[in-house]
Amino acid sequence: MPTPGTSALVVTLPSAAVLLEAAAAVDPGLVRPGLPPHVTALYPFLPADRLTDRTDADVSQLAANFPATEVQLTDLVLAPGFVAAAAPALQPLADAVCDHWPDTPPYGGRFGAHPPAHLTIALGGTDDQRAEVAERARAALPVAARAETLHLVVLTEQGWRLRLSAPLGTPAR
Repeated sequence: MPTPGTSALVVTLPSAAVLLEAAAAVDPGLVRPGLPPHVTALYPFLPADRLTDRTDADVSQLAANFPATEVQLTDLVLAPGFVAAAAPALQPLADAVCDHWPDTPPYGGRFGAHPPAHLTIALGGTDDQRAEVAERARAALPVAARAETLHLVVLTEQGWRLRLSAPLGTPAR
């Protein structure tokens, strides 16, 4: 479970809310609270007390190097304790983020230096619950989304808070 002071780089995909709603219909506890549907580019990112104006500028510059992208969520990824939708269109951005901060391995290095880009639909629950979520999510696919912004978010005692929104394909000022 993330602790306050943790940060992450994410790309929100609001049109994918239907997938999270499918999971919440099975059990609201399967959906991570506090963030809209998103693909994580890097989690955990730097601790909040290490985020600086330079970090913000680096995130903005990196985002500027990638155009806004159409994302087609068509395939489910099922693993123990996990239901997700693959987001291969965002893999180049996620890889670039991870390469830019090599000393901050995604997910603590559990899935390698470049884990597959995905939108988490459900975490935890029983095998039966995840099977039902997968069935409901499959019925909602495909989902078309547009990735336009890389967000830097920080977990506080009150929940996730936005620190920076860096538009994709827009040069930093």
